[in-house]
Amino acid sequence: MGDPNTLTVVRFLEAIRGRALPELASLNAPLGVAGVDSRQMHAGDIFVAMKGERVDGHGYVAAAFERGARLALVDHDVNAPGTRIDLRRGANLLPGGLTESGPCVCLVDDVLATLQQAGAAWRKRFNPTVVGITGSIGKSTTKELTAQVLLAHATTLKNEGNQNNEIGIPITLLKLKPLHKYAVIEIGMYRRGEIREFAGWAQPRIGVITLIAPVHLERLGSMEEIALAKAELLEVLPAASEGGVAILNDDDARVRALASHTKARVVRYGLNVDADFRVEDVESFGLEGIACRLREKGDPKGYLARVPLLGAHSAHTALRAAVVGRVAGMGWDAIIDALSRPSGPIRLQVIEGPHGSLVIDDTYNASPESTLAALNVLQEVGEGRPRIAVLADMLELGEFEERAHREVGCRAALVAQLIVCVGERARWIAEEARACGAPATAVLHVRTKAEAIAALRDRVTVSSTILVKGSRGMEMEEVVAALQG
Repeated sequence: MGDPNTLTVVRFLEAIRGRALPELASLNAPLGVAGVDSRQMHAGDIFVAMKGERVDGHGYVAAAFERGARLALVDHDVNAPGTRIDLRRGANLLPGGLTESGPCVCLVDDVLATLQQAGAAWRKRFNPTVVGITGSIGKSTTKELTAQVLLAHATTLKNEGNQNNEIGIPITLLKLKPLHKYAVIEIGMYRRGEIREFAGWAQPRIGVITLIAPVHLERLGSMEEIALAKAELLEVLPAASEGGVAILNDDDARVRALASHTKARVVRYGLNVDADFRVEDVESFGLEGIACRLREKGDPKGYLARVPLLGAHSAHTALRAAVVGRVAGMGWDAIIDALSRPSGPIRLQVIEGPHGSLVIDDTYNASPESTLAALNVLQEVGEGRPRIAVLADMLELGEFEERAHREVGCRAALVAQLIVCVGERARWIAEEARACGAPATAVLHVRTKAEAIAALRDRVTVSSTILVKGSRGMEMEEVVAALQG
């Protein structure tokens, strides 16, 4: 059977079945990674045939096999070659002959639930220190920087891109190997109970909460419900006596109050002088990043860090990553060195725009807090240059939506020389920007991205700095692509 810690076809099937399957021992070909896009399959990979809103993966199983996939997870038979293993309720386990290699079609009752079960079962085979990160904003950058810090200490796994949900987290857990001493798992959510469920699969020992803000407020109904949803991460942490650690933002009263939801050791970070770890002397150098001093309680001097992230608010991100490093037993010198290196992919990117202008691409998503932070970045990076803010609707804010858009509009009036507001809700941004002193000619309200692109064509100059920001549903990356084009 080879290395017992190598994911093979039979071990994947055993994870699904929940017991040993000696009758399938011949299916010992190794498996690669799991994925839902047939175009991204490589030799040995697992193709998960998900049914999306527009595309059903069951129609792409043959294409996945052509690209090298070894196993496909499906809920009904498909027109594709390969051994059939039927794990559906009431079905025969082995309806056909077995081959050691070659593609395998695994039929199950529920593709997504089966993927989740397999990921959770595979996680239990290993004993990494898992760091779970959640919060309304700042999760992804915190994940990237935390993984970078821990990687300087030992081999570290992280979830890639936006794989922070019911599909991405089990896919990430299936990548675990004995060499991984740490795993940094960003945990997103849309409804109550999801963080508890996702964290149940990952089994974090360290939990980090960044900030609680009115993101998904329309779904959850109140800030109190959002806070309780984030608290689910803390509730699944081990007790302090078992090594559990909850790392909480001491500058956010709602996060601070969540300490009562955990039996883990609580470590507080922030600007507060009473925090266990704090950041001070923050200075922004525009495109060159930031500098700040990180200090542990009882340390009279602290450590100066130079971090290649944009915006003074990034000092909190650096502090979070440093605190995880300290909890993991790293020395300050190693942490500061890791923070100084360019990090992996982050949400906010600066790219070249038309006529040599700069485009700040922060289009992944938008909340009031993240948009205000992005406007601060625009001010810092674009100092001395014409600044343009292209701001689209912020969605799922419930009763806060008008107030939030107006707050953004007033801040934009103080930062940008041209404000392009995109979408129905963005009319509040435009109205408040004018009310806060922006000239009427400097504020445009348009309904569509195409109108925004047309408006920008004649207004971008060689020295412009352009921020593009909006909720995921607004698809503002199309504006960035047009500016690049």
